[in-house]
Amino acid sequence: MTTEAIFDVGDYVVYPKHGVGRVIELQNEEIAGMQLELYVLRFEKEKMTLRVPFNKAEGVGMRKLSSDKTLKEAMHTLKGKPRVKRTMWSRRAQEYEAKINSGDLVAIAEVTRDLFRPADQPEQSYSERQIFEAASSRLARELAAMEKTDEPAALDKILEILNIAAPQYYDQAE
Repeated sequence: MTTEAIFDVGDYVVYPKHGVGRVIELQNEEIAGMQLELYVLRFEKEKMTLRVPFNKAEGVGMRKLSSDKTLKEAMHTLKGKPRVKRTMWSRRAQEYEAKINSGDLVAIAEVTRDLFRPADQPEQSYSERQIFEAASSRLARELAAMEKTDEPAALDKILEILNIAAPQYYDQAE
């Protein structure tokens, strides 16, 4: 192999568009007459396998799990005041999707916080709920990988933080 592998078999990595996956193999394949070194990533939740050339990994934003500092910042973000712009939902939905697909843990935490609704608040629209679930699931998967737990336990921790922090912001809105 000519290019140095940044990730090893067994490493958890974040692929921005798909979230947390695990390197299950390093392959050397000939494709269209070119030798390619590939990371083989497994995304359990989606039951998907992805092959990423070594030389493209950085360009697509593939990275190791976030640092403890970034995780703390993301968890702190969940406690902040939700920011809801007064723009059309379609525009906000695009911005939320872009943040989720950026792979940036703090940006994903912002989407999770901004779309969270406590039980005593009016129902969300279907699309708001879908985006909230996508963001909170993505956040939970990285948290779970970092804390060596599972996604449901990590999601419980996120929802607990939101349920403690959110009411103060909704009470003021009355």
